[in-house]
Amino acid sequence: MIRAFSKMQGLGNDFVVIDTREAPLTMTAPLARALADRKTGVGCDQVILIGNSTQANVSMRIFNADGSEVEACGNATRCVPLFVGRDVTVETQAGILSARMGGTDADLSVSVDMGVPRFEWEAIPLAYAMDTLMMPASWENLPPPAAVNVGNPHVIFFVDDLAAFPLDRLGPIIETDPLFPARVNVNFAQVTGPASLRLIVWERGAGFTRACGTGACATAVAALRRKLASSPVTVSLPGGDLVIDWTPGGTIQMTGPAAHVFDGTIDLDALV
Repeated sequence: MIRAFSKMQGLGNDFVVIDTREAPLTMTAPLARALADRKTGVGCDQVILIGNSTQANVSMRIFNADGSEVEACGNATRCVPLFVGRDVTVETQAGILSARMGGTDADLSVSVDMGVPRFEWEAIPLAYAMDTLMMPASWENLPPPAAVNVGNPHVIFFVDDLAAFPLDRLGPIIETDPLFPARVNVNFAQVTGPASLRLIVWERGAGFTRACGTGACATAVAALRRKLASSPVTVSLPGGDLVIDWTPGGTIQMTGPAAHVFDGTIDLDALV
């Protein structure tokens, strides 16, 4: 089966995007893993299926590099207007998101309304009840984290020096800890100014990525709740900057660059 795809990226968080609105496609975990493989497939952090929706302009399904399907991806959502060619509402498992383009062709940015963050322990979800702003739990010498659900689950550690903590070792340990029955995205953040943070993320099902939009949202919200920063917050990731604007009780606005890299075709039957 020959299928067209687009390679897209937001701050280096990269995606294989397939349009299924006219030609449905059954995505399986083995096929998603094969497409995401950087040596034998196209290569990406996530595979994105754009489909029809009765509730929004389009729907979006998101498959991690390990084949697991997840609820939300902020950077992928910022790529959808570029793929469709206009501002859109997007149906996801996390709800209806709206994305709009801005800036110029040379400096294109996309803003997404990521909805209202959740803080209840059962909404993260956690295995048992606890305070999610200053969790009475930690790993090794990490400080007590915060937990936020922004369509998918995040745990956030605020540290003085990002280089002092081995994310590649601690990330998978924390991601799969029994405290997180749905696994969790792991964020290490360093406050760098009154409205700025540095952030590195171990993504659930994808590992270390150059950028994570929902991670930036969750971390900025946690910093604002702890009064470590003021809104809007500039979150600097290895791939670049995102601006997160949030007022308690409101929705999260995320703005940053997105890009269409190239188009191609691939024989899906040859992959699996």
